[in-house]
Amino acid sequence: MELFEVFAARHSIRAFTDQPVTGEILGKILEAVNRAPSAGNLQAFDIYRVTKVEHKEALMSASHDQEFLVQAPVVLVFCAAPARSAVRYNERGVTLYCIQDATIACTYVMLAATALGLGSVWVGAFDEEAVWKVIGAEPGQRPVAMLPIGYPNETPRIRPRRKLDNIVHSV
Repeated sequence: MELFEVFAARHSIRAFTDQPVTGEILGKILEAVNRAPSAGNLQAFDIYRVTKVEHKEALMSASHDQEFLVQAPVVLVFCAAPARSAVRYNERGVTLYCIQDATIACTYVMLAATALGLGSVWVGAFDEEAVWKVIGAEPGQRPVAMLPIGYPNETPRIRPRRKLDNIVHSV
């Protein structure tokens, strides 16, 4: 799929089939994320792959009962690694750059999944401490996004977008 087709095809998917995501497909997606840009190439993020039902159920509980987290074959949790970014960027690395790195990585995964015929939805509403405990993240890491991935079992309607004139401002 051509890049601009991927942009057009990407939608938030909250219903998934029971078809598993193979290791080969997930590997391609994770190779794409490894090419994501990051501040100073520090790659100040870590990704936790969640596939066990009991862990996905705990993530669902931590995210205000968003049930599609359990339905998806794979949930990737993106954590910012502030200490890794602080080495070069001090406080700005801790408060901003590591979070940007994690969210850029999540976006790369979302687009790679779309290009391979999978669906996903960005999940940002959750109890950070509860998610941190579920995935067993390292001390100091901060969960910033979860991305359930699977084969879509819905076709969402195209939602209206803001006009570019309302988004882009000339100075």
